[in-house]
Amino acid sequence: MRVLGVDPGLTRCGVGVVDGGPGRPLRMVGVGVVRTPAEAEIGPRLLLIEQGLELWLDEHRPDMVAVERVFAQHNVRTVMGTAQASAVAMLCATRRGIPVTLHTPSEVKAAVTGSGRADKAQVTSMVTRLLRLDAPPKPADAADALALAICHIWRGTAAGRIAAAVATATKAQAALAEAVAAQTAARSAARPAAGAATRPAARPAARQEYRP
Repeated sequence: MRVLGVDPGLTRCGVGVVDGGPGRPLRMVGVGVVRTPAEAEIGPRLLLIEQGLELWLDEHRPDMVAVERVFAQHNVRTVMGTAQASAVAMLCATRRGIPVTLHTPSEVKAAVTGSGRADKAQVTSMVTRLLRLDAPPKPADAADALALAICHIWRGTAAGRIAAAVATATKAQAALAEAVAAQTAARSAARPAAGAATRPAARPAARQEYRP
């Protein structure tokens, strides 16, 4: 599975591509940041993000796109820009028919470090170790994008295994129910036949003779 992780941001939009799956080691395919000038208007900045993400999608052709879920912050202006960049990422993926999944920051931290309260330094350190990189990816937005991709690979494959197990169990339960129903029907059909075989024959009516 190839996952493109997106850490949305209006000034810096982190992007990271990771390959991995059950029984396969994680491998970083690419990492970077899509930047926009802070002094530019919102429309051109979003267009730059779209164009940058389109280049990443064209080059790496991911199977999935994982985007960080946006939460309200004290700075409303900041969260609005982040949400707008997130929407652009989802739009680019959906336009190509690529499934998109949103992960919360705590989900990503827990998946990568084992703690949902890990700080950025801990996340970057674990990403560097898991991907066997020579140096930590910079800036932090790039490391966060890789962490998103890793999180989705691990959580997605685990969810897939659970779904497959549930589907198998459901099929087995259905087969068992059909077998029990067939046995019950066979027994019900056999009971009247057995009763008819053991029922005593009716006695013939007594003959009456008339004598004058």
